[in-house]
Amino acid sequence: MLTLLHPADLPDDIDSVKALALDQNRIARQFWEQNEILKHQIAQFVRARFGTSSEQMSGQAELFLEALTLPTPPPAPETTVSSHVRRGRPALPKDLPRERIEYDLTDAEKAEFEQIERIGVEVSETLDYTPARLVVIEHARIKYACKKDGESTVRTAFAQPSPLPKSNASASLLAQIGVNTFVDHLPLNRQESICKRLGFHVARSTLCDWKISTAELMHVLMPALKSHILSAPRLHSDDTTMPLQVNGRGSTKTARLWGYLGAGQRLEEEGWVEHPPAVLFEFAETRQAIHPATFLQDYRGYLQVDAYSGYSSLFSDGRIIEVGCWAHCRRRFFEIAKNQKTPGLAAQALAWIAKLYGIETSIKAMPPDQKLAMRQAQSIPVLNDLRRWLDMPRNSCHSRRWRKPLAMRCATGMRWCATPRAASCNRITMPWKERFARLRWDVPIISSLDRCAADMLLRRCIRCCRLLASMKSTLTTGSRIR
Repeated sequence: MLTLLHPADLPDDIDSVKALALDQNRIARQFWEQNEILKHQIAQFVRARFGTSSEQMSGQAELFLEALTLPTPPPAPETTVSSHVRRGRPALPKDLPRERIEYDLTDAEKAEFEQIERIGVEVSETLDYTPARLVVIEHARIKYACKKDGESTVRTAFAQPSPLPKSNASASLLAQIGVNTFVDHLPLNRQESICKRLGFHVARSTLCDWKISTAELMHVLMPALKSHILSAPRLHSDDTTMPLQVNGRGSTKTARLWGYLGAGQRLEEEGWVEHPPAVLFEFAETRQAIHPATFLQDYRGYLQVDAYSGYSSLFSDGRIIEVGCWAHCRRRFFEIAKNQKTPGLAAQALAWIAKLYGIETSIKAMPPDQKLAMRQAQSIPVLNDLRRWLDMPRNSCHSRRWRKPLAMRCATGMRWCATPRAASCNRITMPWKERFARLRWDVPIISSLDRCAADMLLRRCIRCCRLLASMKSTLTTGSRIR
């Protein structure tokens, strides 16, 4: 507790007064820094609770009003927006199935004329929707009385109405339950209401049992999926929190969901070959480094991760090459710049990172070898200038703008610039676009580890199907899938 001083408590000699003033100034400085940190944290909580999720900023043209010693941050990039021209409603896709309905004149209308001749047709299209429905399929297995060599037997044709034993759910219904749960994010109680509305009530406990049994059937695919991911040229890894219900208690504890995305391109005799992307989720009760270390113990290649210290042991022997994620580094600068009334150092750091993003956007459609050459020529000089900018002393020229949270972020940025592997590697993209952190909202509370394992298995398979479906539109020039 800080003691309140009175005039009688002040010393008489000048040296003691100076020492007391310096000590009080040091204490006031500490309180001021703590206050700035608390204000920054409160602003983060308010933005996370009530603000937008976008990390774009406006007004970046006013970032650099004050002159700095070289290197200076790059000017804010200008975004050109073309004028919007209204062209009517868009055409319907050609690959959608079509049904033709022809409208002709009635006999009474034709009788009004002496002669009519068909000269053409006017065609217009409307988009129709066929409501979902439940259909009962009768599986009739024909039985035969068979005789051979004086012996008789009964032979019945083989049929497998359902993938699950002693179940009346077809394969298409089981697949629809999985899609509704993990793609459309419909909880089982809503799916129960949908089935009841369609004419047949299925209890949510039955839907849950079907989902778990389906996951058990697909478990045989997991070793092949893991092997495919570990053979990718590059891996992206991240983790997010999930609440786990404690058995016998009404409380929850924080568990972890680890995600691994394998993708990239490799050069073979016939050219660049695209590695089909695949994703795998693993549930763990803790965030210990043993979990990624166990999964990646046989992996060799590039690993793009955030600054979590649990990954550090993976890069010690050179078997795995670390590639930092600029999205994670940028986010901390953004959190500071968003709460500043006057653009400061954090906004200038965002301008440096925006220059790197602009280079990546310009080379997005190039094959990997050309990307490597462009990154060596353009990105490395930017990273070198950014590192020099981060090393500049601030206490002299920007003492009033310098804040402890910003100092911590700059330290992180200096780590990212220490080894600019993203600019010297031809297989690395910018951030992992799969925002799998949203998965925590699909399962609000995990009540059973077995049920969670089944959910994670179905998520893997469905997410891999979605990645492959969207891959056709993201292939780079000169690459193909194998």
